[in-house]
Amino acid sequence: MMNKLIFKLVLTGLALTAITTAYADPEKDREGLTNYFEGRFPGVALAEFANGAYAYDTVGRESWEAIEEFPPYEIAIDDGQAMWEKPFANGKTYKDCFADGPAIAHKYPHWDKKQAMVMTLPLALNQCREANGEKPLKYKKGSINNIVSYIAFESRGNKTQVVIPEGDAGAMAAYEDGKKFFYTRRGQLNFSCATCHIQNAGNKIRSEILSSALGHTTHFPVYRSKWGAVGTLHRRFTGCNKQVRAKPFKAQGEEYRNLEYFLTYMSNGLELNGPGARK
Repeated sequence: MMNKLIFKLVLTGLALTAITTAYADPEKDREGLTNYFEGRFPGVALAEFANGAYAYDTVGRESWEAIEEFPPYEIAIDDGQAMWEKPFANGKTYKDCFADGPAIAHKYPHWDKKQAMVMTLPLALNQCREANGEKPLKYKKGSINNIVSYIAFESRGNKTQVVIPEGDAGAMAAYEDGKKFFYTRRGQLNFSCATCHIQNAGNKIRSEILSSALGHTTHFPVYRSKWGAVGTLHRRFTGCNKQVRAKPFKAQGEEYRNLEYFLTYMSNGLELNGPGARK
């Protein structure tokens, strides 16, 4: 049975989505979620939530740490570095678009005021490619995972720091849309993201211990044993929607980008440690 604290949290999240953006307070949302998980898992240090379910799954953590000694995503990192350094047909490289170098994962997602939309790293990479006459990469599988893995690896240790520009109604609306998505039930199973990753975080679904919403975005892209390959965050969103028997949205579409904006904001202050390895 859902305890009163969880029930109150979920109802609060649902209720907040109906409030106008003038009353939205993302920082209070983040502090509330952080306080909730610190209370639910009192022996777990806040920084540990960057490790997903392995923050509190001691048995699974042993296997995960053994896998990380010879990580299955190393080839993706190497291939991604080669992509970063290889000139486009016009002689330019990714660095011409990203002057700060590859350690930039902590800067995404962010609100792009000029385009009036949430800008994610994969979308920014494809915009760079198209601006230089190259074909865009597919968003869930293939080469996109290599270059994002390399960037994630180079960005390790940087802290998540999503900014919602003060007074920007568009950015706040995107955040609120992402929050609404997270708390809205969908599919034949009538589950929301919060059903698994707030209400049941730490509980088992089949043989898998569910991770918490706090720290969800820190370790992507991930190599999943189930996939036998590295996959993006939006591929994982797609899989979650399918698991609750809901029709998934388009990868890098507005729905998933706004969800990423909200979910990453919830992990502000946590260190990036991607790419990761998961079951």
